[in-house]
Amino acid sequence: MQYRIALLKGDGIGPEVINETIKVLDAVGKKYGHQFLYTDALIGGAALDQTGESLPDETVKICKTSEAVLLGAVGGPKWNDLPKEKSPALGLLDLRKALDLCAGLRPAIVFTHLADASPMKASIISEGLDIVVVREMAGGIYAGESGYNEQDPKAGMTAFDTEQYSETEIRRVAKIAFDMAMKREHRVTSVDKASVLETSRLWRRVVSKTAEDYPEVTLEHMPVDTAAMQLVRNPRQFDVILTSNMFGDILADEAGQLTGLTGILPYAYLGKDSFGLYAPLHGSAPDLAGTGQANPIATILASAMMLRYTFGLPEEADAIEGAVNHFLDAGYRLSNLLKVAGTTEGLNLVTTAQAGDLIASFI
Repeated sequence: MQYRIALLKGDGIGPEVINETIKVLDAVGKKYGHQFLYTDALIGGAALDQTGESLPDETVKICKTSEAVLLGAVGGPKWNDLPKEKSPALGLLDLRKALDLCAGLRPAIVFTHLADASPMKASIISEGLDIVVVREMAGGIYAGESGYNEQDPKAGMTAFDTEQYSETEIRRVAKIAFDMAMKREHRVTSVDKASVLETSRLWRRVVSKTAEDYPEVTLEHMPVDTAAMQLVRNPRQFDVILTSNMFGDILADEAGQLTGLTGILPYAYLGKDSFGLYAPLHGSAPDLAGTGQANPIATILASAMMLRYTFGLPEEADAIEGAVNHFLDAGYRLSNLLKVAGTTEGLNLVTTAQAGDLIASFI
């Protein structure tokens, strides 16, 4: 079976972590009889330097003719002084719009041998932690009308931001969350503020209606303030958290901090028919580029998400995640993970390329 992947290596350490991820994907392909077909395209600062645009038309074309996109990282100090319309980060925002990516996926995973990095008590995160926040990304308050009103003699200047959701917007992201739950623990927690907001009341109705198509999945509705509290009180109660743009922005960061190691976590954006863009949560880290210290684990885990959620290859995704676990179990560490447990005893420092080789060998 062949799968077409657009590679947007980007800037800084982006090319390095993508190259190591290709090693792992090729090992998966060899073991399971798949062929991953890669097409390189430019984005971010690299695209600016070569074409004058952070998102060339050719990149959009390549992405649209692929089945998934694997992104490295964009940006860096080199391009900080450019006008906003030339920002490398704008290339990613424009790509999301061009590909109609409506759902943001943010996993929060605690690996057994990195649990000491978590700020939580061991009793709270014992037996592992594996949550994914599904955030609606196209609508809500960030996409609504906003502005200022003329200054009033009594009230002074006033500002407004408008939250608006349609049934269609809610239904499509809810379907993504329920489809994901079917591949996980069959539990969805829908987070809203239905006691106050009309948009949340519509959200709750549409999500409840969508749930009728997934009788195997347990749905729970939870107010956003309760969800924020429960994430630190008992995070293991969650599997898939489904929520709006603004609430998801906040809760995804909170969930990520439970791990203490956001630098090795992946993220993704999904759109129609499971098309997805997958990337590491970390930035371009230009100071680490070429030093052999870049950690490719987040990007490798992003490729596992790609196999599971876009290509429908759960066994292959499990193989990648298992190889990463084996890598950590065997005591191998990149420099940014070397002192997580407060000691380096029994640990082996490896380079970016060595990490890719080892994880690929463990497939």
